[in-house]
Amino acid sequence: MNLLALFQNLLINQSDFAGTAADWTTYRAVSLTLIIAMGVAALAAIVLVMLQPGNSQGIDALGGSSETFYGKNKGRSLESKLKMWTFICLVVLGVLAVVFFILQIPAIWGLAF
Repeated sequence: MNLLALFQNLLINQSDFAGTAADWTTYRAVSLTLIIAMGVAALAAIVLVMLQPGNSQGIDALGGSSETFYGKNKGRSLESKLKMWTFICLVVLGVLAVVFFILQIPAIWGLAF
């Protein structure tokens, strides 16, 4: 199954849509915009998670490496910013997903199936 067919299965079919052509166009535009925005938010969250440093403090201690106070705080501030942006992206993704699935309720568009 290709990606376009998957998106079309998520949406209400035009043959089932009892509203006007303008309503159908609005519905389709809003739905596709939300799907694209969810994809962008998901990709951003994936990239942000991949950019975060791992916790390898135990391994560093075995090698005898030591960090300065400035180096530790600099890493923590970058790490905290990455965590904050990851959290923001995931919240945006969650909100967009809820809005998308609420808009899939036919009664919102004045339709009765």
